[in-house]
Amino acid sequence: MKRRKPFGPGLLVAAAFIGPGTVTTASVAGAQFGFALVWAVGFSIVATLVLQEMSARLGIIARSGLGEALRAAIRTPLFRLLLLTLVVVGIGGGNAAFEMGNILGAAVALAEVSGLSPSSWTLVVGCLAFVLLWSGTYAAIERVLVLLVLLMSGVFLLTALLVQPSLSDIWAGFFSPTLPAGSFMTVMALVGTTVVPYNLFLHASAVQAKWPATLFASQALREARRDTFLSISLGGALTLALVATAAAAFFRQGIALENATSIAKQLEPLVGAHARLLFATGLFAAGLTSAITAPLAAAYATAGVLGWSVDLDTGKVRMVWSAVVLIGTGLAFFGQHPLVAILLAQAVNACLLPLLAGCLLFVMNQQKLLGSYTNGILANMAGSAVVLVVTGLGVFQFFRVWGVIPS
Repeated sequence: MKRRKPFGPGLLVAAAFIGPGTVTTASVAGAQFGFALVWAVGFSIVATLVLQEMSARLGIIARSGLGEALRAAIRTPLFRLLLLTLVVVGIGGGNAAFEMGNILGAAVALAEVSGLSPSSWTLVVGCLAFVLLWSGTYAAIERVLVLLVLLMSGVFLLTALLVQPSLSDIWAGFFSPTLPAGSFMTVMALVGTTVVPYNLFLHASAVQAKWPATLFASQALREARRDTFLSISLGGALTLALVATAAAAFFRQGIALENATSIAKQLEPLVGAHARLLFATGLFAAGLTSAITAPLAAAYATAGVLGWSVDLDTGKVRMVWSAVVLIGTGLAFFGQHPLVAILLAQAVNACLLPLLAGCLLFVMNQQKLLGSYTNGILANMAGSAVVLVVTGLGVFQFFRVWGVIPS
């Protein structure tokens, strides 16, 4: 049988969570707390692997996205309506607010090396995302994302090698977890930028385009698991590289970081005159990949829960991702920061992640849907542990967003 390329839909998941927000969060984590929070990166990647393996298995075996599976599994009309509303508002509407940050991150990177204003580049980035998604072909989107993720990987890993972080400190951060004073919010941010609810919809739908129903299920699942492991591990390595770079370069010097531009400037003494260009290249790739995957995920999620076709070239799916791209581009271009919308999206996503992770766990135990490919004991134990942790973090985040718990 023809051997397929090692990377596939799992790379969409990695591309989705390695965006400008992750670049900034991971760098700030390293600068503020050194290698102490490396364990949080490790937990985030393991949790993502657990959930995304289930999502991929659902798509390949049941030939169903998470949205379609939830519609079939949930019989109570009120609970179904509540869940559908949360998904449409939190993922559809929330991704439009988050898209602004993705586009602006890529635009800032281009402005850094061109001298032009970021607002000018927001239109370019928005158009790039729009044109690629309008192609309506999964293969074209995958090829572009593979190139962008590999570019981003080369940049951030090379930067880490140039800074030369201590391997023993990284090792200690993994296996001797600590929680320094004031670091809990940063831990939440690291987990929240990696384990994201819309990737559960994105992955289950994308694997169906990559591995058709005509392929043997065992072969498709084997390849999908390899793809998931390699892609998400690569994403984890990039996050770790960002934390380690900032920890080695800034922690001991007590240098405060506020945004990606300041990171590039502070790296110049260590990396050289090309630090700004190097980091801007990585930030651009991170912003563009997330600017492509966020609208795609919103479209898959919304179409699935509303019972629409999830084909990329259908009018309704195009309507959803087009709205996300256009709203995000417009907000970035006009310099608007919809704080209320972003806060609402964060609060809804804080509820959605544990809820959807729990729903995924429920679906993955439905023998009528998955037959002999339902979760085993270990998968259920791992999934339950992830649900418990993200539920605690979600409750904390929800109350913090609305001021019940001080920031």
